Amino acid sequence: MATSFQGLCRRCARDSAASLAKRSFTSGPPRQRRQDIRIVEVGPRDGLQNEKKAIPVATKIELVRRLAQTGLRTIEAGSFVSPKWVPQMANSSEILSSILRDELSATQGVTYQWLMPNMKGLENYLTAYEEARGSSGLEGGFDEGPALNTSSFDANEMPSSTSGVDAMARPRNTPSSSTAGSTSASDPPAPVASSSSYDQTFDAGPGFNTSSFNPNEMPSSTSGVDAMSQPRSTSSSASPSPHEISLFLAATESFSHRNTNCSIADSLSRFRPLVSHALSQNLPARAYVSVALGCPYEGSDVNPKTVAEIATQLLEMGVYEISVADTTGMGTPPRTAKLLSTLSEAGVPANKLALHFHDTYGQALVNTLVGLEHGVTVFDSAVGGLGGCPFSPGATGNVATEDLVNLCNGLGVRTGVDLQGVSEVGEWISGEVGRGNESRAGRATLARMRSDGA
Repeated sequence: MATSFQGLCRRCARDSAASLAKRSFTSGPPRQRRQDIRIVEVGPRDGLQNEKKAIPVATKIELVRRLAQTGLRTIEAGSFVSPKWVPQMANSSEILSSILRDELSATQGVTYQWLMPNMKGLENYLTAYEEARGSSGLEGGFDEGPALNTSSFDANEMPSSTSGVDAMARPRNTPSSSTAGSTSASDPPAPVASSSSYDQTFDAGPGFNTSSFNPNEMPSSTSGVDAMSQPRSTSSSASPSPHEISLFLAATESFSHRNTNCSIADSLSRFRPLVSHALSQNLPARAYVSVALGCPYEGSDVNPKTVAEIATQLLEMGVYEISVADTTGMGTPPRTAKLLSTLSEAGVPANKLALHFHDTYGQALVNTLVGLEHGVTVFDSAVGGLGGCPFSPGATGNVATEDLVNLCNGLGVRTGVDLQGVSEVGEWISGEVGRGNESRAGRATLARMRSDGA
């Protein structure tokens, strides 16, 4: 049985590569051949969150800085989740502060994503952002907070109304109508005085941080069909944001209850006011649908129609992009193709999708080929193959950024990422966290460099 399965995977890989070659990537006129993809680097958050050894904040900041110099234009930098649930993300506010201090230098043009568990996470992010801007002598602005696979006892419990939330932040270049109270960025702030009440705890969801080729363009309409079919365009009244928030939902009820302590329907309902408030602050919002190709509790037969239904509702509430995640690495080429076809049939276009593959069974790059064949142009990855999901037993790291760049280089697909540079970052961070470098292309690239320089 194992031999038969491996043979099927090899045939699927050959068929996918052959189909890609026939369709556009290695043949045809230059216009067809020169396809761009966008890589969302999730190493600083998704890659490090599951590490048992405490990683100094200076190391995390240096990782973000080095990644920003490799040509990557979207980096998932942290998560505003309770340190009780994900201790490794406890200092995300310090990373945010560092980015704000340096955003006019080498990191200009990079979009930073922050995973958000719920409204409490967004409040903490906005508070940290305003405090960092104030200490840096920068005026105006808004903030966002991310989080990746984590949960709390009632992670998604949300305010019953948004009154008083305006006190948390103000839109960029827009006068504030209220003043927020002073709150520590390192501790969960007290709730804003209002008629709302919600649990002081907060949660985070796993994620796939990805975005479109121009991540800061926003839909001109958030109505259902318009949000799914129109290309993203920047409103003349809104300035692009170098920061985005990301949300996490699960494709199975079991994973949703284990990770966020609520059903899929409740999770969607609780994220609506969060997305609405983020958009009012000119903060683009994207979402991850986890365990879309396999669940540690329900197995590999995740219903693709469920994923499509979740994606449709997220787009209707104003999320600009859906990162579909193979959190467990159970995905195979046939099931990846089926999922993408189902999403298309449901009216979710490829330009609203990103793919997030873990390489647990060595299928991440093969599944990437399937995604390219179906028109997806945004892919998540982690430098050095960092990663793993704390709520998905046995899941290994994300597909390595170096391996993804190397694959695209071979297909003539542009990423804008320097393979040598990102390989050096992968080797460095692997050493810093005390683990092996999981990128084959990265190791080979560095070996060749050293051989040539000898």
